[in-house]
Amino acid sequence: MGNVAEGKWKQFRGEMKKQWGKLTDDDFDVADGNRDKLVGRIQERYGKERTVAEKEVATFFDSRTR
Repeated sequence: MGNVAEGKWKQFRGEMKKQWGKLTDDDFDVADGNRDKLVGRIQERYGKERTVAEKEVATFFDSRTR
């Protein structure tokens, strides 16, 4: 899945907080632009399967980077 450019990560952080309200600032700090780590945090907080969390993250970024 890869990394998100630092500028994009900071730009989208507020939107990600709205999308995944159960994630803490620490969760976002740990992920720090790494989409795989973000997926892992979403899995932990929401109890979702990895494929579901991956699809959510992909959809989130794809819809904002077109």
